[in-house]
Amino acid sequence: MMNNAKVEIFKFETKGVNEYHLMVHVTDPTLTYNEQVDALLVAYDEALADLPGAVAVFKRYFLSDAANQADLLLSMTTEGTDCALSLVQQPPLDGTKIVLWAYLLQGDILTKPLSDGLFEACHGAYRHLWTGSNTNQAANSEYQTRLLLNDYIMNLMQEGCTLADNCIRTWFFVQNIDNKYAGMVKARNDVFVTQGLTDKTHFIASTGIGGRMANPASFVQLDAYAVSGLQPGQVHYLFAPTHLNRTSEYGVSFERGTYVDYGDRRQVFISGTASINNKGEILYHRDIRKQTLRMWDNVEALLREADCTFHEVGQMIVYLRDMADYAVVKALYDERFPEKPKVFVHASVCRPGWLIEMECMAVKAQVNKAFPAY
Repeated sequence: MMNNAKVEIFKFETKGVNEYHLMVHVTDPTLTYNEQVDALLVAYDEALADLPGAVAVFKRYFLSDAANQADLLLSMTTEGTDCALSLVQQPPLDGTKIVLWAYLLQGDILTKPLSDGLFEACHGAYRHLWTGSNTNQAANSEYQTRLLLNDYIMNLMQEGCTLADNCIRTWFFVQNIDNKYAGMVKARNDVFVTQGLTDKTHFIASTGIGGRMANPASFVQLDAYAVSGLQPGQVHYLFAPTHLNRTSEYGVSFERGTYVDYGDRRQVFISGTASINNKGEILYHRDIRKQTLRMWDNVEALLREADCTFHEVGQMIVYLRDMADYAVVKALYDERFPEKPKVFVHASVCRPGWLIEMECMAVKAQVNKAFPAY
């Protein structure tokens, strides 16, 4: 705990590249926004000083009022060139105005922003390509999503990559998701078909969730992560068919989870997951406790398929449709996952009946001689 802020840290340390997830929280919600940003940045810098040589490759700021906060935040930071940056209005449920999730690497890493808007972290055989806060102001959510994906595909092509072969994870933040989600889904489905992404091949791990951007004319924001240098057999998809169904069965196109094998580790990316069964049905309507427990069961089944457990999870993002459920959910998480870096934010899930959704990333040490180390 530092002055008016606290930092939760997950560490994965090996002989090669180390990975860190930092969640930086303000502890005094009565501070002004400027004071909260100051406290958060000081706490982050102090945490970074204890991780010599670690560099951020991706940061996401969760804001309570992006229209009034984004410009000031950008003027007080250097993230525009420091790493890939995401800003989204998903109010922290602890009553503060801002939370930071930062993903850092430590080791022989070369990082730089690329001219196409991607941010590169290069090590050994791989180039890790991150991007955040991609928006436009086309007429509706369908056209905006179509443009976002087409632009991203072109950016990947400039780096010798494709959406199908190299993109590992996406996030779609949708303003007024109850009304605009269908447009995003249609555009994603249509574009994916053109890229050879179908239920017969594979999709991409993803979260599609409510969120607002600083510009009210931006209805959709895209964040994404891709890896250049992958070989056949490195990327695997998670299904957990005893607990979950294929998303294509109800008309959407994302994978429940993805893992990537490297010579020295396995990285796992769990998509936004809710209280659903393997028929695609919402379970436990209007019961936040039971929905939380079923959601955990689903995530645990996906992790188990990747030969992982919650022990290997490095960060959690928890989305609540109704802020009145925060006290109940936080108590459940604090009891089961007291040490995990996590954030609880107010964001509508894509189906009104879902009260809660979560996503996470995990990493596990392994020796796999078939592939180069991370």
